[in-house]
Amino acid sequence: MKIRFKLFSFLTLFLVQYSLAQTIQPLDSITIKSSRIDLPFKENSRTISIITSETINESPATNLAELLQQEAGIDIRRQGIYGMQSDLYIRGGGFDQTLLLIDGIKVEDPQTGHHTLNIALPLEVIKRIEIIKGPAARIFGQNAFTGAINIVTKSNESIKNNVGFQLGSYNQQHAATTLGTRVGTTNLMGHASVNNSEGYRYNSDFNNQNFFVKSSLNTAANPIEVLATFSERKFGGNQFYAINAKEQYEETQSSLVGVSTTLKKGNLKFSPQLYWKRNQDMYLYIRNNPSVYRNLHISNKIGGQINAAYNSNIGVTGFGIDLAKVEMESNRLGNRNRWIGTLFVEHRFSFLDNTLDVTPGVSVGYFSDFDTNAFPGIDIGYTINEQLRIYANAGYTYRTPTYNDLYYLGSRDEGNENLVPEEAISQELGLKYFGDNVNASVVLFNRDSDNLIDYTKEDEADKWQSNNLKSLNTKGIEFQLSTPFKLGQYNQDISIGYTHINEDLKALRANFSKYIINSLNHHLTARMKSQFTKNLTHSFLYKFAERATGESYSVVDAQLKFLIPGLELSVTANNIFNTDYIETGIVPMPKGNILFGLRGFF
Repeated sequence: MKIRFKLFSFLTLFLVQYSLAQTIQPLDSITIKSSRIDLPFKENSRTISIITSETINESPATNLAELLQQEAGIDIRRQGIYGMQSDLYIRGGGFDQTLLLIDGIKVEDPQTGHHTLNIALPLEVIKRIEIIKGPAARIFGQNAFTGAINIVTKSNESIKNNVGFQLGSYNQQHAATTLGTRVGTTNLMGHASVNNSEGYRYNSDFNNQNFFVKSSLNTAANPIEVLATFSERKFGGNQFYAINAKEQYEETQSSLVGVSTTLKKGNLKFSPQLYWKRNQDMYLYIRNNPSVYRNLHISNKIGGQINAAYNSNIGVTGFGIDLAKVEMESNRLGNRNRWIGTLFVEHRFSFLDNTLDVTPGVSVGYFSDFDTNAFPGIDIGYTINEQLRIYANAGYTYRTPTYNDLYYLGSRDEGNENLVPEEAISQELGLKYFGDNVNASVVLFNRDSDNLIDYTKEDEADKWQSNNLKSLNTKGIEFQLSTPFKLGQYNQDISIGYTHINEDLKALRANFSKYIINSLNHHLTARMKSQFTKNLTHSFLYKFAERATGESYSVVDAQLKFLIPGLELSVTANNIFNTDYIETGIVPMPKGNILFGLRGFF
């Protein structure tokens, strides 16, 4: 495996050196939508990655979990194919410490971060993905402990009507359609898909359904965006939560309804949103015998937020308020509710002919069952020249315990009502390069965390119980490089990312830890999209991972697409070298598998 890693690294460096001699287009100036102050990508003083719709279309990924795995520093731990039961981590943090947003709406789950990706949207409706790494509490509030991911959805103008079908290994069958229309001043688009499989091992079958609708009303004046999405997943959970439990089964439903608009008057812009997010989780210890052990959790979050920005002669001021009511009904957690309120304010100062920017800010978070706290932060950036920018940021960040952390009572896990919120001080120092032939960035990061929540125990036979650990220092380095270039008359593209993390856990209060000590110490991703003939494109994705436990693996995915007017034929292959590996727990990932796809446009 190490030989394969070194060989691939050599070939990648050779391709990069070759591509630097070619002519490429500079990075487009994409405006980041996940903050109150709209800024072009090149002017931002944070570590932000953009996955564009072009990248999504060219990737061998078939779902959001696989797509995020191509980003260095993003650790997606799956328990099966097609993104089943996937957990989301950023830079060594826990799955509860990453905030997911859809069009700026926070969709974190109050029960557990295990459910974060239940609401993962189909790739067909995603316009781009904004990945913000590092301290983000002052921008987004709680749960953005290690970063945030904002999914920006498509509108009717950015889609082509299409219907598609995929068939492959383990009797996978995926059918999807995406349609759009315009009636007067109203745009409307919709998506529906059904995905199922017999599974690649005993009791790993699944059946998923996804529905998505988005409408833009009054497009001639101030458009009102209405969004609704629903996802249902039914899957066998062989050894997902317990070593000897091969008959586990789970069903989840996740939905979101949101209404938003943007209004402008003079130098003031403000964007109000209303939303309702619901999640339902039903778990059986023995699939065909619910009476043995059954969990049922239903959570609802109803909220509204107003984000605003005001331009003046001293800079741009961003401010906002977010209010939400959370309720949960559960046979294991009891009936719970809480009010959440967050105030935000930040201001961007510009100096030295706009080459130096300083953006201090603070968020104040209120939880009805925890203390009110303030979370300050600051971003500083300096543009050296047209191609080079240096930046630094620091911030205080936090995460409140989930209901599972506080109240869960199961046969192997137990919550703790005396938990206090996690907190950390994080810093970054980065350098971005935007050249004619290459775009690259390097960043050093450090995070000092206190009161981290993990499930621990003293003896092997004990229950796992949630506890606050004393402290953890996480430091590392991250490198990104992309080189689009032309070979003959066709565009090619190579992207490489690498993250190294070093963690120092201090004063662990127990002999066994369930989650924290299994980060990716080394994470390398490389993606290559190539085309040599008119109708045929190829894409390859390489992933190397080495965890804190010393386990390492390399995985290669590939995709071929044959395009003719109105029709797309595809072949997608995952783990083409049949690597034996595990991403989490003891669930082995599948060996090489393949999907054949057909999609028609009209």
